[in-house]
Amino acid sequence: MSRRADLSGPDDAQERPRKIVHIDMDAFYASVEQRDNPDLRGKPVAVGGSAARGVVAAASYEARTFGVRSAMPSLRAARLCPDLIFVRPRFDTYRAVSQQIRAIFADYTPLVEPLSLDEAYLDLTDHLAGRTATAVAQEIRARIRQQTALTASAGVSYNKFLAKLASDQNKPDGLCVITPERGPEFVLSLPVGKFHGIGPATAARMQAMGIQTGADLRAQSLDLLTRHFGKSGSYYWNISRGIDHRRVSPDRIRKSIGAENTYSADLMTLDQAAEALAPLAAKVWSAATRHEMRGRTVTLKVKFADFQQITRARTLPQPVASEPQLLGLARDLAATVLPDPRGARLLGITLSHFDSDDRVTVQLDLFGDPA
Repeated sequence: MSRRADLSGPDDAQERPRKIVHIDMDAFYASVEQRDNPDLRGKPVAVGGSAARGVVAAASYEARTFGVRSAMPSLRAARLCPDLIFVRPRFDTYRAVSQQIRAIFADYTPLVEPLSLDEAYLDLTDHLAGRTATAVAQEIRARIRQQTALTASAGVSYNKFLAKLASDQNKPDGLCVITPERGPEFVLSLPVGKFHGIGPATAARMQAMGIQTGADLRAQSLDLLTRHFGKSGSYYWNISRGIDHRRVSPDRIRKSIGAENTYSADLMTLDQAAEALAPLAAKVWSAATRHEMRGRTVTLKVKFADFQQITRARTLPQPVASEPQLLGLARDLAATVLPDPRGARLLGITLSHFDSDDRVTVQLDLFGDPA
């Protein structure tokens, strides 16, 4: 799920180095399907969509070698990989596996911040019991493999930004450590589009300004970044120096819960958009359930190919009661504005209006996610 970074200025005091681990499951949805169906193992698999329409929600590594990626229209994916096997998503199964994985996390620290079903931050700073964060990350990965027959990659560093970057370095089934000594230089050669917190639209704006890499970003003054990017400019100034003051926050007060995705090819039909909304609704509902919150307002965000952005919202007299209802409302809102000849380059779903009466009581197990 998308999260907006806490924005800290360059003069904020930095505490003692933390021990942050970012765990990211490898091709999660597709790997679960390959695990559960031996006939799919070693073959290019796309979860979601179909050869005729829709959007790929996840792709196996065998499919990725052909250029197939998540959020890609299924027609394009099928052209890139004629032998691609399309599989319908099973979100109940993915949530169950995610709960297994979070149970493992809970054995090591109470400071776990899930980003989605397949990734999370862990703060191990005060929970190492004499071990190193790297050793704990290796142990967690081994337990995930043993208990779920799936692989996970891990990044270990002194802040969230670098830990997430690190987890992507040696995928699949890899581990990368970025030390405080290495962190400031690690970001210099990376394209800004690889930075967590810099989306495709912002990366394009930066590139138009001649900011291609972390080194280019570091060369900009705080004043210039703030003038061009507002409050986010401070965050960009910091991360170009390997600085990130955000804490791992398992419990945070929210006014809304949302997820969005920018697509590599514009969505031209209502059917494509309806398919693309399913994984977004799953992310939003998973987060709402985890935080024991129910909202009455569903908002659909659409950004067209010409970058015009619109929102449509509906507020109910009672809280949204289920993921299918959330998805249905989002699809109904989409039908009021799509199809559009410009095509949709981004879709988002937000759940809000969390009144005190909208909180739900759920039977939580030790690990916190009943979904």
